Amino acid sequence: MRIHANFSEAVARARLELINRSHQVHSANWQGVDVSQKPEAQMHELLNWAFQIPLNGNESLSHWRQDICPNIPWADKHFEERVGRNPLNPGEQWKNWPWGNSADKFRTQEGGRFDHTYSERFWPRYAGITPGGIIDGHGGGPRLIGNEPPLKGIRFRYSDLDDLVGHLAVDPLSRQAYLPIWFPEDGSPEARRKPCTLGYWFIMRGGFLHIHYPIRSCDIVRHFQDDCYMAVRLMLWILDRLRERETSGRGNVWKNVKPGMYSMWIGSFHCFVNDLRKLKTPV
Repeated sequence: MRIHANFSEAVARARLELINRSHQVHSANWQGVDVSQKPEAQMHELLNWAFQIPLNGNESLSHWRQDICPNIPWADKHFEERVGRNPLNPGEQWKNWPWGNSADKFRTQEGGRFDHTYSERFWPRYAGITPGGIIDGHGGGPRLIGNEPPLKGIRFRYSDLDDLVGHLAVDPLSRQAYLPIWFPEDGSPEARRKPCTLGYWFIMRGGFLHIHYPIRSCDIVRHFQDDCYMAVRLMLWILDRLRERETSGRGNVWKNVKPGMYSMWIGSFHCFVNDLRKLKTPV
């Protein structure tokens, strides 16, 4: 796995490799839509693209905004929606995404909902219980936590992002701090739009919290830099929550832990054929 000094370097390398080393592929379906007869749906693709970036303990959001160049302010607002403890679907920030008009046609579920959202996958315990997914009283919504049974897996209740934080607080050196985004239901033929992100794995060693981000599919033009930025923000959010627990008298481990290594594996790294010219344009 290649190590880059920063995200700017990783983005530049990705652009060059998609231009020079990618292969064309034309899948019959894209996000559950038949594109077999649409030549513009052909893609340039790299398989198994992976890299690492040392975060060097840097917790400055302004630094990461400048280095990664996500779609600001949308990426920040969408991240806050993800971690807001409400399993929102559809939420609000999808409308403000630069390609929000394209996303609108995927709201195929009752009530104009998507097949899934990151908010639901971060907070799945009470997903689908209320219209829109508001569960904690924000915006006038009902407070259902404690009054409704949480969703249950084969044997245990669903976990959420707070459970991951709690697990690390109790067991800082755990190898089990994984936040899944791909759920078993995504393999169902009823699910048309599948999550691109598989999950996020966190591990603390030597005073640094590391993140590994496996993602099955990523569009370099529409998603890559936003995905990287929100993964870094998620690590910083988790560190903040762990430190808050310690100020409440629950340990003395995390106050000096810093961001460590960011690693990412992309199964299918791609762009549409008509987007290739954008990669050839200097940033």
